[in-house]
Amino acid sequence: MSFPVRVACVQTCATPDLEPNLSQAEALIREAAGQGAGLVALPEAFDFLAPTAPEMHAYAQPEESHLATLRLKSLAKELSVWILAGSVSTRSGDGAVVNRSLVINPEGAIIARYDKIHLFDVDLPDGGAVRESDFYRPGERAVVADTPWGGLGLTICYDVRFPQLHRALAEAGAGILAVPAAFSSVTGPLHWESLLRARAIETGSFVIAPAQCGLHYGERSSHGQSMIIDPWGRVLAEAGDEVGVILADLDLDEVKRFRAAIPSLAKGRAFALGEVAA
Repeated sequence: MSFPVRVACVQTCATPDLEPNLSQAEALIREAAGQGAGLVALPEAFDFLAPTAPEMHAYAQPEESHLATLRLKSLAKELSVWILAGSVSTRSGDGAVVNRSLVINPEGAIIARYDKIHLFDVDLPDGGAVRESDFYRPGERAVVADTPWGGLGLTICYDVRFPQLHRALAEAGAGILAVPAAFSSVTGPLHWESLLRARAIETGSFVIAPAQCGLHYGERSSHGQSMIIDPWGRVLAEAGDEVGVILADLDLDEVKRFRAAIPSLAKGRAFALGEVAA
């Protein structure tokens, strides 16, 4: 039998100014912990967002010396909570910059890391273009973190449009899927909630989606609407478009109940694609 966990999604608005970003995140983490959260999830790039690749590359540091990572490790230990660092621009061992999600335990140790696989290279309906591959090298490995509540599947933002990743995470033991994001304010009103609820229903998993909101710099803004969704696709908690915290209590036995009632994960079949022979 599983036991419940109170999860908090922190909604932030990052800018190209590190210290206010970290102070904002820290205050919200403390607020969430004060409300009994055992797992506090932060958005993608909660610590820093800048408009150019040179700025982001100059900011990125190795994990062991990264100020944002060190602050979160200290906070996790002080508050005795699990923290999901939605993503931090990190310089890997070979010098490449990656968009990395981190899971930090209450002892302040990083127990899992995931580099964003699907980078946001798109031409938006409003005429804007984004080439995340100019900023980051894509990851190559899916990751399920081992937590006291079971498997936590790690994804980041644009990954939400790739259901095969989420199915693979669920098949590997994830009962909670994390989707930290800085989701576009252009596509957010159209797609964000639908995609999150679909990923929950398809996999019979809880989805926790801490998001960025508001204006970051210039004309770049994020949709907000952080969400916590149960395996049936029901929204348990939802934020608006302002900085803040949402919380929900997750009963992980609900994952077992859903997957027993609707066993689509277990009933997938291999198939061929092609014309039927005459």
